[in-house]
Amino acid sequence: MGGSGVRNLGLIIALGLLIAVGAATGGSQFLSVDNMLTILRLASIIGVICIGVTFVITAGGIDLSVGSVMGLASVVASLAAVQAAATNSSWLLMVAVALAVGALAGLINGVIIAYGNVVAFIATLAMLVAARGLAELISGRSTQIVTNRDFTSVLRSNFLGVPLLVWIFLIVAAAGWFLLNRTTFGRRTVAIGGNLEATRLAGIKVKRHIVWLYVLSGVTVGIAAIMMMGRTTAGTSTHGTLYELDAIAAVVVGGTLLVGGRGTIVGTVLGVLLFSTLTNVFVQNNLDTSVQNVTKGVIIVVAVLLQQRFAVRGTRRKGAI
Repeated sequence: MGGSGVRNLGLIIALGLLIAVGAATGGSQFLSVDNMLTILRLASIIGVICIGVTFVITAGGIDLSVGSVMGLASVVASLAAVQAAATNSSWLLMVAVALAVGALAGLINGVIIAYGNVVAFIATLAMLVAARGLAELISGRSTQIVTNRDFTSVLRSNFLGVPLLVWIFLIVAAAGWFLLNRTTFGRRTVAIGGNLEATRLAGIKVKRHIVWLYVLSGVTVGIAAIMMMGRTTAGTSTHGTLYELDAIAAVVVGGTLLVGGRGTIVGTVLGVLLFSTLTNVFVQNNLDTSVQNVTKGVIIVVAVLLQQRFAVRGTRRKGAI
């Protein structure tokens, strides 16, 4: 079994232990089908964002703006004018607007980082502040209700007894896995994260690729905004608050190297499920959210320490060869 297989097996075991704890403390209620679907529904929205973030981190970047851009996309897509136009045409117009906002924000991030030579941390931090502020200005810091019934009925529907939101997450994850593991785009993403200068000297247009990575991240944020609007029937600037931290945590715990050069979509999915199950266990047992945050912090630190340890081992083996 390869290194990725061992890491994924470890995550599966950790998830299994967490489910066992939930079953022991919550009984049959925790193991009920409804509660399992609740966990999956909780994981779906942040999970879609995590797929895009996986690509960015694999390439050695970071995107701190995903939560704020999600709030902005939900606000713009739920504007009265947009909803009126969607009512006269199709609810898909709201979907297109949310995707466009996410893609545009990602494009701006990518251009500033790749061609402006601004550090990704600073560029996306600026977008985090600007997108949240713009969302507040557009909405007047008020919640905008989604009145388009076609939109809400579709997003709240089930297929084969499973919420559509979960299906969207699975489709995005499958597409992300294929893109990262079976295409030239994915191989170039890993190469850029491993050694950017060597990749550039190999003839790959690194700057253009980086722009596309942030556009991809923005599109996944747009999808997540659509899902959030469908779940809450509202668009607000507060949507996605601190989602950037949750996304980075799930991706890193899943096994994607924070310094770039290695990414795993399967690990990301397992990381998202791990955190959503942990949240559910805490809710089921009426435990303080502060304790939950401390637990998340410990998990993140342990994951990063393990990454560093495995990275050192890998370097030693290469040196020995």
